[in-house]
Amino acid sequence: MSTLKNSVRLMGFAGGDPEIKIFSDQKKVARLNIATHEIYRNADNEKIEQTQWHQLVFWGKQADIAEKYIQKGKEISVGGRLTTHSYEAKDGTKRYVTEVVVNEIVLLGGKKND
Repeated sequence: MSTLKNSVRLMGFAGGDPEIKIFSDQKKVARLNIATHEIYRNADNEKIEQTQWHQLVFWGKQADIAEKYIQKGKEISVGGRLTTHSYEAKDGTKRYVTEVVVNEIVLLGGKKND
């Protein structure tokens, strides 16, 4: 049960091809955004469509899989944990980034329009 303390599951479509970076110690990281889409009806019975974007980070073998099999538009399901970090932007303001560090990938068929 302790693994459920920080656990995320998402299913969505890749917003682009993974961005790959290899460090000097040959450690690989892949970064990718996915879109999740939700449709519901509000209190006035109006159809509401909402898209959320999520930043994913893949390390090691997960990065290899992402690089080889995920392209823009590909539907995927991922499991992982949330991380948040901050940095100082060029204008001096502090920015916060929340990402999902992926430890499980399921490839779900072709691109959205396939």
